Amino acid sequence: MVDKLYKSRPVYEIIAMFAVLKNTWALMLGMLLLQLGNGLQGTLLGVRGALENIDSATMGYVMSAYFIGFLGGSKAAPWMLKRVGHVRVFAALGSLVSAAFILYAAIVHPAAWLLLRLIVGFCFSGIYVVAESWLNHSSANENRGQALSLYLIVQMLGIVLGQLLLNLADPGGYDLFVLITVLVSVSFAPILLSASPAPVHETTRAMSVRELIKASPLACFGTLMLGGVFATLFGMAPIYATQSGFTIAQVSYFISAIYLGGLLLQYPIGWLSDRYDRRFLIIGVAAICSLAATAGLLVGDSFYVLVFIAFVIGGTSNPLYSLLLAYANDYMEPDQMAAASGGLLFINGLGAMSGPIIVGYAMAELGNHWFFITIATLMAITCIYGVYRMTQRAYDIAPEDAAPHVLVTSRSTPAGTEFAIEAADEAQLDLLEEEDEADERDGYDAEVINRLESFNDSSDKNN
Repeated sequence: MVDKLYKSRPVYEIIAMFAVLKNTWALMLGMLLLQLGNGLQGTLLGVRGALENIDSATMGYVMSAYFIGFLGGSKAAPWMLKRVGHVRVFAALGSLVSAAFILYAAIVHPAAWLLLRLIVGFCFSGIYVVAESWLNHSSANENRGQALSLYLIVQMLGIVLGQLLLNLADPGGYDLFVLITVLVSVSFAPILLSASPAPVHETTRAMSVRELIKASPLACFGTLMLGGVFATLFGMAPIYATQSGFTIAQVSYFISAIYLGGLLLQYPIGWLSDRYDRRFLIIGVAAICSLAATAGLLVGDSFYVLVFIAFVIGGTSNPLYSLLLAYANDYMEPDQMAAASGGLLFINGLGAMSGPIIVGYAMAELGNHWFFITIATLMAITCIYGVYRMTQRAYDIAPEDAAPHVLVTSRSTPAGTEFAIEAADEAQLDLLEEEDEADERDGYDAEVINRLESFNDSSDKNN
């Protein structure tokens, strides 16, 4: 059944993608511009901090603030949407982000940056909730999967291209900060001027951490470790690259490779997730990530090898979040899956909040190489715990009974995850309908063949 689900239908997919783009182009264009600005701001701030001689430990606190704000925004956004609606929340949060971006350059001080990063993380979390709710509302059952795929591609493409914008001006000046402010400001215009009606937001109660741990200890522990890896990659990578003596162009290529790996390897790992024991896959993917980070310690100053290593680390760590969510959902009822995603998002946020602080201190006190040591250690611990969990519980879920693998990222909100789950459910329903139709055709063909054979037998007897 799963093999048929992933059967390649390129022409159909392209046509469906264009149909989705026709109805959601304003949202997609807005998200592309928004991610161009957001993708550049984290890298730009890390580079600027190094140029201002702000030590790694202090920058760890600054980078951690984004994840604290993001977690807080995911909790507050549903309340804000109920009070004032999507359009007003969207416009208000966008205005705050634009103001924060320009203030980065106006107030060059770690305390100010920490507060601004907190605001930016809070606002982006709310913006994602609005955008994902809007996209879900504007998608029909037959194109929900294509809408989600396009949304994720646009998100990742914007972040990757945003890294390349770092080469347009001197990070030590104002120009790049003005650019990200303009990109974010302009991004809201096509969305807010779109004629599509705002959806009614419905909140999903997140499961408690205790309930989640009881249901799937491996998913919870792996998500916690992965939060630390994400924060290290997306918060401290620019600082590592700058302090390692990379040129501005090399910094942009190094960060781009991390995101590009996550974009390109998400689908193949998802394909494997629906065919094999997910625990083996979790252990294997985490092991590859740990080995790649270990290799980063051994290659020295070989820049192109480091870019490849960054690609592998990004390509294994990013899909691991979806893989852990799918494994947790294997032990959930269908109506619990969206709630479980909210709990895992909280656990991931706890890991992300502490990651930059720990690695920042380590880099400042023990050396720049602790960037790779941190990633290698966290993923190795995940492997070891995964092996231990395999001795505690058998995985007796058949592939056809497993929860669908949903394409989400660490930036996905509970609204986005619920959207992904609905898209996967629709795909499975479509597959079941196709199988029923095929069975009917096979039954009809068999009946015709039997009648023909009976007719031929009677004809032979008469002759």
